[in-house]
Amino acid sequence: MDLNSDLGEGFGIWKLGDDTALLGVITSANVACGFHAGDPSTMRKVCEEAAKNGVKIGAQVSYRDLAGFGRRFIDVDPTELADEVLYQIGALDACARAAGAEVAYVKPHGALYNATVHHEKQAKAVVDGVKAFKDLPVLGLPGSQLLEKAALAGLRPVQEAFADRGYTPEGTLVPRSQPNALVTDTAQIVERAHRLLQGELVAVDGTVLKTSAESLCVHGDTPGAVAHARAVKEALGTVRPFA
Repeated sequence: MDLNSDLGEGFGIWKLGDDTALLGVITSANVACGFHAGDPSTMRKVCEEAAKNGVKIGAQVSYRDLAGFGRRFIDVDPTELADEVLYQIGALDACARAAGAEVAYVKPHGALYNATVHHEKQAKAVVDGVKAFKDLPVLGLPGSQLLEKAALAGLRPVQEAFADRGYTPEGTLVPRSQPNALVTDTAQIVERAHRLLQGELVAVDGTVLKTSAESLCVHGDTPGAVAHARAVKEALGTVRPFA
């Protein structure tokens, strides 16, 4: 199982999460590319530390929404969205290559991630942006339009699960504005990781969902993220990057 986390989400003098500590635990880093968070110096620093730790670098692409941290849906023209995805991957890849590495995969962030579960045009736009850069794996929610479009385009679709987010009975993420959207208790997060190894997730109403996720996410901005990630890594036993 791969263990991933969202990193590089500070901006300028504002810092969010402990990227250095998490890079000593995880196997894949979803790095903000400047649209919802991150800036050139932050991107380059995270890439350098990821390369030193042997952590795979993923481009976490987003809507152009710094003020909303990329958590607001934007009805972007598909052509424009594809170009913005391409732009973000290219910017991060430059930082990665300066560190002797490269972008190994792509994962949408926040509202864009959720939109591409059902929004066919935006899902295809994200895939088109990735495809224009390089045939990279795409990380997303099982059953999403994003992974379906990625497969149709000849890209590798990688199913992801979240250790610290609540799920609806339909298998989608509970909106952050609603109760039970975030799991912050380490024991509960570890229990979810164990269930994932058995191919199961439990929704907020108790529904047991089947999944075959290849990558497990612990958000870098979740309270106690480093402790959660360490506990999950220990629970999983062996972690390795999917890319």
